Amino acid sequence: MKELIQKIESRRAIIGIIGLGYAGLPLVARFGEEGFRVLGFDIDPEKVDLLNQGKSYIQSVPGDRIADLVRNGLFSPTSDFTRLAEADGIIICVPTPLTEKMEPELLYIENTARQVGENMKRGQLIVLESTTYPGTTEEILLPEFRAKGWREGKDFFLAYSPEREDPGNRDHTTKSIPKVLAGVTRNCQKVAKSLYGQVIDEVVAVSSTRAAEMTKLLENVYRSVNIALVNELKILADRMGIDIWEVIEAASTKPFGYSPFYPGPGMGGHCIPIDPFYLSWKAKEFDFTTRFIQLSGEINVSMPYYVVSKAIDALNAKKKSVREAHILILGVAYKRDIDDIRESPAMAIMKLLQDKGAKIAYNDPHVPKLHPMRKYNFTMSSKRLTAALLRKADLVMIITDHSQYDYRWIVKNASLIVDTRNATKGIRSARGKIIKA
Repeated sequence: MKELIQKIESRRAIIGIIGLGYAGLPLVARFGEEGFRVLGFDIDPEKVDLLNQGKSYIQSVPGDRIADLVRNGLFSPTSDFTRLAEADGIIICVPTPLTEKMEPELLYIENTARQVGENMKRGQLIVLESTTYPGTTEEILLPEFRAKGWREGKDFFLAYSPEREDPGNRDHTTKSIPKVLAGVTRNCQKVAKSLYGQVIDEVVAVSSTRAAEMTKLLENVYRSVNIALVNELKILADRMGIDIWEVIEAASTKPFGYSPFYPGPGMGGHCIPIDPFYLSWKAKEFDFTTRFIQLSGEINVSMPYYVVSKAIDALNAKKKSVREAHILILGVAYKRDIDDIRESPAMAIMKLLQDKGAKIAYNDPHVPKLHPMRKYNFTMSSKRLTAALLRKADLVMIITDHSQYDYRWIVKNASLIVDTRNATKGIRSARGKIIKA
């Protein structure tokens, strides 16, 4: 243990990061910037090729940062998992999606644990960062490594530390966001704390890997429940003829006991739409039903249907059927000013409209192309946003309120708008031209 900590503190330790996506690639950059040599592992050869060329496919990690690390020999992307034996510390950042039955899909973690087990060496630190249910580290990873006849805290070190990336957030970076972690033993915790302490400003150690796993779920359940609450109130306020955005703004003037959450067309990103269901699934093992989680999930999943119904009503009011209607979607990323479309409600809205016969086009300054995904089979490119394109559309739908959009110009040129983000607040238009959804 002492030897590994010394290697870490002297920056001689080699760090292996498995999964070079929105969680793994920022970690690569962070460790590399602190002088660590990083081996990056991914099963996607296209990603590996791009990174070896010094190119980034994630907007929040600029290509010049990757190019500098590759050029200076601090970052080596690879699909050769036998090279895991070269690393002193291994960080696992693989996806944890849901199945079609809304149950945890742990295949990525299980396969990765197997690959690590086959290639690990004595004295390595392994940290799981993928968001998952409490118990995953001890129930899946620990038995895999014990099967070698090795002891945790002596022959290898195992910990859990949930990722807390927020793409597009310039105020909170990988370096500045406090890092929660726990080891399966005290020695494991010491080694993990030493590693993250080199690259993160504040490390927050908790008593067990289960507590660390639960921490991330609590953070996302909190957001999911509150967003579901305000989404439900948005629907009620709409029926009552009340502007929910005005209500939220007024409530936000209270200096205590209230934190604003904002409604939208649905939940997006990898974490909030998915992670709460990991906890509700695990809770069944303890004969417990997480009713708040289930209800908030139902409300948030239903929001694209509500948005589509508002779009249909808006078209009907103009004596236009949704079938054959030209509908322009503005913004397909799951939130403002990023290129991440994981679980974006725009995908669900577009599919629902297509299924009803609408002709869909989209514009997103951050997402030039859509590729087939697990649930959606879109193969289209972003249209150049022109006055002619806006005028051609029977309906323009603002799904993501990117700051690059000139909303006054959009309102001026579009004949009918459904605004799901209150992006057109304060802009005057003809009666019935802007519909809030």
